[in-house]
Amino acid sequence: MPIPFQDATDVDALGAAAFLKVEPAPGWGGRAGGEPDQPAARSGYVGALFLVNARGEPLEFAYNRVSVPPHTFLWRTRDLRRHAERKLVASLLAVCGRTPRLLLCLADEVGSELFCQDLRVELPVARLGRSSAALAYAAAEVPEALPEPEPEPLHLFWFPEPPAPDSAPRRLLDHLRAHGLLQEPFERATTGLREVFDEGPP
Repeated sequence: MPIPFQDATDVDALGAAAFLKVEPAPGWGGRAGGEPDQPAARSGYVGALFLVNARGEPLEFAYNRVSVPPHTFLWRTRDLRRHAERKLVASLLAVCGRTPRLLLCLADEVGSELFCQDLRVELPVARLGRSSAALAYAAAEVPEALPEPEPEPLHLFWFPEPPAPDSAPRRLLDHLRAHGLLQEPFERATTGLREVFDEGPP
């Protein structure tokens, strides 16, 4: 006779979280959002949209790569990156097979313009970063600081606004945070990008 049991965490009810990565295309060096003279700002970008459940188990991994337009001398560098970022992220959102409760990205990879001006999604979006990487944010974003064990708190910049207390997105966020899953999935997404684009170890 089977032993009666009940799952301690109803992960299906909490839904999925999406983690967005945007990086320079492999082989061009630099980092996303680089200075105008960096090759990465003139070549291309890779991106991933990684969905996990409340336990951190993978649900979906979408990825793509975009090149910057030709004749880059006609573009302002900031506009060129913004154009490539918009195309890349739009392509990832278009192929996502499920709707997550919230979307998280890194403040030093994704500018505030992407979701405040260029793309609108019907779910809460937050850019994450430590204070040293996330000081600049748009007036349309709502900042929130999460106390962490480390000396620096984790900053979230929400658009259009933070999830309400006791809402499903907030419960999911709190669960991910309690289990160390607010930043770790970005590392797996980076590993996935290296695998699919055949980039060697750093």
